[in-house]
Amino acid sequence: MTPIALALSLALQASPAPQNMSQTTAPTADDLQTSTRAWHEQRVQRLQAEDGWLTLVGLFWLKEGEQTAGSAPESDLDFPAGTPAKLGTFTRQGNTARFQPAPGVTFTRNGQPFTGGALQSDEKGTPDVLKLGNVSFQLILRGDKLGVRVRDSGAATRQQFRGIPTYPASNDWRIEARFEPAQTPRMLQVPNVLGTIDEMKAPGTLVFTVAGKEHRLTPVEDGSGKLFIIFADETNRDATYGAGRFLSADMPTDGRVVLDFNRAYNPPCAFTRFATCPLPPRGNRLATRVEAGEKRYADH
Repeated sequence: MTPIALALSLALQASPAPQNMSQTTAPTADDLQTSTRAWHEQRVQRLQAEDGWLTLVGLFWLKEGEQTAGSAPESDLDFPAGTPAKLGTFTRQGNTARFQPAPGVTFTRNGQPFTGGALQSDEKGTPDVLKLGNVSFQLILRGDKLGVRVRDSGAATRQQFRGIPTYPASNDWRIEARFEPAQTPRMLQVPNVLGTIDEMKAPGTLVFTVAGKEHRLTPVEDGSGKLFIIFADETNRDATYGAGRFLSADMPTDGRVVLDFNRAYNPPCAFTRFATCPLPPRGNRLATRVEAGEKRYADH
């Protein structure tokens, strides 16, 4: 799994899978509101989970060689207040790293006692997680960048979270699109907030109409058996997250795909600066206002 594919997969973990609905029959207004509300409540629960995006409190990119970690001012990696002044030492070698806890500091790795050694990054999707009290961390690999992602289950962002404003659910934004499959395998260039570009498999193009005007979006495959769409629209200027939103959809049935924009949701970067989010690729910027789904969170 590529780093960008993993990032997409993790983003989807913060959003419940769409419930199956008829591809041809629109639900009643009441049914749509009820199902959308239930979906959103699950989405919020996942954000607020102990390992949800609201718990991120740090992201440090490792250099080659040794770097000390802890809350002491002289630490190379400045961990949050409340962690030991001297937490331990990371040693990077290429795309791998070791961690040696400081004397007297007791960690667990994946729930088992850990006294030091090599750590598995998220390159293959199953990173080692080191835990000390409320704080945990893991290695993430993004291109040639190897980082330490830090979580705190008691983070203020989690404790002070009060929900995400949304547009009212409407059948006007549950739109049937025509799926045009790619004639030859196509790789879509997907930028991210780190300023780098990765490539994802794009199975085709979604063509749909809003207010009499035709629009196109290119989804990618993320390994979940769904279509994943990173898009921007004109509401990003004033009402929704400025860098765009995400949307998941079922695979085509008889060449048709239902795009339920009522379930358009914010990427993790809308809640924390410590996430590494993909951005809308070229061609996925809609020249219309998609007044559906999640709105801007707080001042993001």
